Amino acid sequence: MPAADRAPHFVRSFERGLAVIRVFGADRPELTLSEVARGCDLTRAAARRFLLTLVDLGYVSTDGRVFRLTPRVLELGYAYLSGFTLPQIAEPHLKQLAERVGESSSLCVLDGDDIVYVARVPTRRIMTAAITVGTRFPAHATSVGRVILAHLPDDEIDIRLERADLRPLTGRTIVARDLLRAELARARRQGYAIVDQELEEGLRSVAAPVRDRDGVVVAAANIPVHASRNSLESVRRDLLPPLLETVARIERDLAVTDPGRAASPGSGTHR
Repeated sequence: MPAADRAPHFVRSFERGLAVIRVFGADRPELTLSEVARGCDLTRAAARRFLLTLVDLGYVSTDGRVFRLTPRVLELGYAYLSGFTLPQIAEPHLKQLAERVGESSSLCVLDGDDIVYVARVPTRRIMTAAITVGTRFPAHATSVGRVILAHLPDDEIDIRLERADLRPLTGRTIVARDLLRAELARARRQGYAIVDQELEEGLRSVAAPVRDRDGVVVAAANIPVHASRNSLESVRRDLLPPLLETVARIERDLAVTDPGRAASPGSGTHR
């Protein structure tokens, strides 16, 4: 966030501390002081103060050379997930879906310009990146992101596409805004989205939106598959129908829960 856009209450040091936590990831579980400083655009002295504070609080450990997050960081997301009904509702249905089709299934919500995994039932590893609850990907290059974005008001879609960092993740990633708008319109019209090797080469994914009792799209469920084993035709024929049936069951269960707890706070989804 540019300095000029920050509100008077904005605490810059808090932002930097969170940046230090976020710089770690599945592909970077251990980092040196210099790597953290570069990744957060901090001086080594500032990065060291933040890291040692996190060590004192129990969120980071170190052997004196490298730093790594500790399981205690899970506490930061637990309060959200423990009060978030949707993953608990969806998980048994996702398990049934995974068993039925023999492929992984997931539930994601929109957070800013990313999608975040809030429930996942893996059957086999099909992506280079390890996916767990909390994993994030750019929404524009994912099937789940597109079906959620597709149901936003048109003016909000325009705003999001204008500000999004539409960098190509593979040679197939759609980055032209007019083409993405067309894809979102298609997803809204047909009720699902298929993304073909735009997030990762060799990966196809089909997703459908999940609505709460008021008809608001609050999440999306998907099935990712190997492109070598599944043609686009077979994805539509063999995977889309059970996915839509699963989503319908999730929505039926969701309709009898408290919608204030079931919907994702801050997801930015609308009717």
